[in-house]
Amino acid sequence: MNAVLKTTLHRLGLGFVTLFVVSIIVFSAVTVLPGDFAQAMLGQAATPETVAAFDHQIGLDRPPVLRYLVWIGGVLHGDFGDSLASEGNLGGGHARTVISLIAPRLANTLFLAGFAAIIAVPLSLVLGMLAALYRNTIFDRLINVVTLTSISAPEFFVAYILTLLLAVRHPIFYSLAIVGPDTPFLERVSRCALPAITLILVIVAHMMRMTRAAIINVLASPYIEMARLKGISPSRIIRYHALPNAWAPIVTVIALNLAYLIVGVVVVEVVFVYPGIGQLMVNSVSARDIPVVQACAIIFAATYILLNLMADIVAIVTDPRLLYPR
Repeated sequence: MNAVLKTTLHRLGLGFVTLFVVSIIVFSAVTVLPGDFAQAMLGQAATPETVAAFDHQIGLDRPPVLRYLVWIGGVLHGDFGDSLASEGNLGGGHARTVISLIAPRLANTLFLAGFAAIIAVPLSLVLGMLAALYRNTIFDRLINVVTLTSISAPEFFVAYILTLLLAVRHPIFYSLAIVGPDTPFLERVSRCALPAITLILVIVAHMMRMTRAAIINVLASPYIEMARLKGISPSRIIRYHALPNAWAPIVTVIALNLAYLIVGVVVVEVVFVYPGIGQLMVNSVSARDIPVVQACAIIFAATYILLNLMADIVAIVTDPRLLYPR
């Protein structure tokens, strides 16, 4: 247990360092975005004096290093600042905080990701075990063809094909996933069906193939051969002998795909006009709303790092040999 704790703290430290480096990259990338935010918000008719005054008001006239230190200091205290595109920063009303903009969008993204994960993870494990159990059969080859096809097709292409088939020609699901805070649960599920199916088709392929490969690799072990000689059924061998020892790579790929459900959901949210954090980030880039873009990017990076850390811990607990790499 001490070795597990030491490894966990080591990975956690690496995660914080990685997040710090990512924050610098994000801030630098957003800073060099083309165009002048003040000019874009005030219009072409704005005078240079007005633009300069607006830059001073929102702090864009300060050196980049100072702006980064102020921003990262606020982030460490849970304050991502105010949205530059809110009415309060344009001379009327109250400025909306970045947290108030992101919180409901993040909740929507987590709902969509959870919806897809609840179906995708068990389905991929079952399909992976069946493909390993019936290796080199017609079932195995058919599953491999389907998964390779879904991996090869871009997400937006899959989304548009599903919309054409299941929302236009056969109106089973909603073509637009427009939901609000007052949307009933069942209606929210039905409106999120198409984007969830799109995500499921993409991530099931990765997880299923990794599950199949990991189990087939374990099936070549001597103790599996001994179990066969004892007359244990193939399905029981996979469930009770092969799968527990194949958890390390399977958990890693599941964590990566769960991170993708949150981090890589941008395209799906834009296609289905789903009010998630991905669409908010795209809209904020278009509006040059720098604090919102930075906050979305940091949340994406932190999610990815956290899920990778969890995958490492679970993999080490299930396979202590990983504590002592060769």
